[in-house]
Amino acid sequence: MASQGLGAGIAGRFRETAARCADLACVFTDAGSVSFRALDLASEGVAASLAEAGIAPGDRVGLLAPNGPDFVTAYLGVLKAGATVVPLNLLLNPKEVAFILRDSGAKALIYHEDFAAVSESAQAECSGVELRVCIGATSDPGILAFATLTRHRGAAFEQHCDPAADLAVILYTSGTTGRPKGAMLTHANLLANTASVARALDFTPADRVLVVLPMFHAFAATVGMLTPVLFGCGLIPVVRFEPKLVTQNVARHGATLFLGVPSMYGVLMRLDDAQVFAWRGVRCCVSGGAAMPVALMSAFEARFGIPVLEGDGPTECSPVTCVNPPRGVRKPGSVGLPIPDVEMTVLDAEGRPLDDGETGEVCVRGPNVMKGYFNLPEATRESFFGDWFRTGDLGYRDADGYFYLVDRLKDLIITNGMNVYPRVIEEVLYRHPEVVEAAVVGDPDARHGEVPVAHVTLRQEGAATSATLRAWCREHLGQHEIPRRILLHEALPKSSTGKILKRALRRSGEQERGVSLPFAAPDSATPDR
Repeated sequence: MASQGLGAGIAGRFRETAARCADLACVFTDAGSVSFRALDLASEGVAASLAEAGIAPGDRVGLLAPNGPDFVTAYLGVLKAGATVVPLNLLLNPKEVAFILRDSGAKALIYHEDFAAVSESAQAECSGVELRVCIGATSDPGILAFATLTRHRGAAFEQHCDPAADLAVILYTSGTTGRPKGAMLTHANLLANTASVARALDFTPADRVLVVLPMFHAFAATVGMLTPVLFGCGLIPVVRFEPKLVTQNVARHGATLFLGVPSMYGVLMRLDDAQVFAWRGVRCCVSGGAAMPVALMSAFEARFGIPVLEGDGPTECSPVTCVNPPRGVRKPGSVGLPIPDVEMTVLDAEGRPLDDGETGEVCVRGPNVMKGYFNLPEATRESFFGDWFRTGDLGYRDADGYFYLVDRLKDLIITNGMNVYPRVIEEVLYRHPEVVEAAVVGDPDARHGEVPVAHVTLRQEGAATSATLRAWCREHLGQHEIPRRILLHEALPKSSTGKILKRALRRSGEQERGVSLPFAAPDSATPDR
């Protein structure tokens, strides 16, 4: 059909890049590379085929697939059809998938064959999902094969796009404080954020970004997928985080940027010297998703010789809001400076601005901030102070404009009326030579209101005890900050992106008090008196 002004949307911007970089490799895999031209043609086929199957502009399309070229192709194809992508967390059970499909009003689901059972179960609860498309083999005549969609060849399929109004993606939050909420990100939101990221991280056409973080997540989708395909760079999707597998891909495909969460950097430290040498071509690593312990950052940089740029940003902000600059001053412990075109401030509980050094809620405004939560106008209103989006992070700004996150507002522990910030305790624990991971949560206490409880993993069993770790904390923390209990675990529960799940630790504490602890038992849980 004739063009109706799509050039302003993501699909139009990608077409421009694909025309300019047609023969350059875009997606690198062990099976070979996919050029910009091939990706453009394949995603055109997806768009045209979806339209023929009844998917109209504005319809929502679920996407349940691991990292790989097909994920990128499907994502772009849905956008070219004028529809909205609804990425689905691969760890969700069928009922959770069904909830998101129902809540978003999805009319179609594109899924990988490995998730056929989840897809079938979820669709059984969603009468609105009229079309299922399988990435991989399917013998069901009622299910379209993704390969058939990509083979469809015709004239460029273009739909009108209003970048400021039309939704590119609905990303569902984790639902840690209730039911998951769908953050509505427009084409303009994502175009603005990718442009800001490209400038902030000095992207060049020579860059190749290794993406092992799941691309259904905002960080990986924006920084690891959309920014490269829109700015003529390469991306290296890796399906799972295994240090040796990641290292092989770094070396084989010439990765220049690596995206990770703090726990990944801790695991990479276990690589042997020969494998560490394979990382010599990486110019920088980016850490996000959770606070990176300064001790871990210093140890990683010393061993790998690669700077780690810590940044931050919530899903609702597309998601990147700030990062330490690759050139200029990097401040360990900070999440850096606001990226271009993004404003950040610190406000008190009434929405009033605070001075440098004062702790309050970090708030953001700019073209990257979401349109709102899907079908939740009240929740949308509550998430803003005027035009400032409330991130839920407690933090402060220094005199140089760098931002520091103290903790999540919901993670703040109040003991005898005094604020206790879990991250302060975690940083102390991470400095202990035997600690691998640490997470601190609040435990209800009839006498004190709440008390801090630390959950820790060690380099080897028996290398330290709760008593020795508590003694370490006494040397470095105030009396009110010393964990009331330190529980030793074989492993800490994590999300699909590698973030430690504090809500699971809180539940484990409740079970410990009532029934039993589902992790390794502590060697001592005697509280201080």
